[in-house]
Amino acid sequence: MGFNCGIVGLPNVGKSTLFNALTATAAAQAANFPFCTIEPNVGRVAIPDARLNRLAEVAGSGKIIPAQLEFVDIAGLVKGASQGEGLGNQFLANIRETHAIVHVLRCFENDDITHVEGSVDPVRDADTVETELMLADLESVERQLKSIEKKAKSGDKDAKVQFELLGKVKDALDDGLPARTVDVAEDEEKNFKMLQLLTAKPVLYVCNVNEEEAATGNDLTTKVAQMAKEKGAESVVISANIEAEIAQLESDEEKAEFLDTIGLEEPGLNKIIRAGFDLLGLHTYFTVGPKEARAWTIRRVAKAPEAAGAIHTDFEKGFIRAEVIAFDDYIACKGEQGAKESGKMRQEGKDYVVHEGDVILFRFNV
Repeated sequence: MGFNCGIVGLPNVGKSTLFNALTATAAAQAANFPFCTIEPNVGRVAIPDARLNRLAEVAGSGKIIPAQLEFVDIAGLVKGASQGEGLGNQFLANIRETHAIVHVLRCFENDDITHVEGSVDPVRDADTVETELMLADLESVERQLKSIEKKAKSGDKDAKVQFELLGKVKDALDDGLPARTVDVAEDEEKNFKMLQLLTAKPVLYVCNVNEEEAATGNDLTTKVAQMAKEKGAESVVISANIEAEIAQLESDEEKAEFLDTIGLEEPGLNKIIRAGFDLLGLHTYFTVGPKEARAWTIRRVAKAPEAAGAIHTDFEKGFIRAEVIAFDDYIACKGEQGAKESGKMRQEGKDYVVHEGDVILFRFNV
């Protein structure tokens, strides 16, 4: 099961620099001109989790495999993208394939790096991008309404339900509100997802600042935080240049020393990953053994069979039960055997909702 976040924003805000830092590669060309990223670049980053190292130590695991989150670096958007301006059509198609949006906003002044609007205003830039996404959604909704209207009026129940849902979405978009603000009933959720609306995706605003402001932020990041709060979204402050420097350091000790010298407790990457997890409604469970200790990413509402399916579809199809130990119990009891002897291992069935940090052994039969 893969989860990804599309990194979007206007040209020259630091998207590709951030992407390179996140994935510790030079796959995306960072340059001081629009559209230097022509094709979406995809990279996966390991999710830092100290619990995994502790589990591996207790179990004597030969290998540690962290969970991963995928980031997609998408070409910069400009005004008129919804009408095909710049690389608009490509931008919209690429973002449609992602699960969430990481919107990078320029919150730094630098005369050597041009801004497509001629001045630095992250709130304006956020509105520019969201407006283009809403216009694209509105065009899609109007097209679908037109094609289904006759069927809905003829008495087709499914068509009528879809027509009413599309109408609700159109009303919101007409009022300048993104699709994510629409109140969707439980029985409408499947149809709503099938609409593939760009503004239905959750958004994280990433404020890219100069190196000296990474720890404190600035007046621009304060404005973004206020905007995000009003939209029911989250924002984080990072310096893409600092992240790029950290990515070049080889050891954890070097990274920790570097962070300490500039007054940061952790890399911005960690903040983005945590926010991305929250954005997507994800959490982690573990499998542990002598060969490997591994973290798996699942939806927070996932039941045991779905969690098993993250390992292999056969595990989900042939699910019998899950043998579950809470992380703290696994550590306190010094492993699986100690947890069994202490009565801390539970037998859970197909209706069990997996908890954050569960250590699980699945029993299945195919």
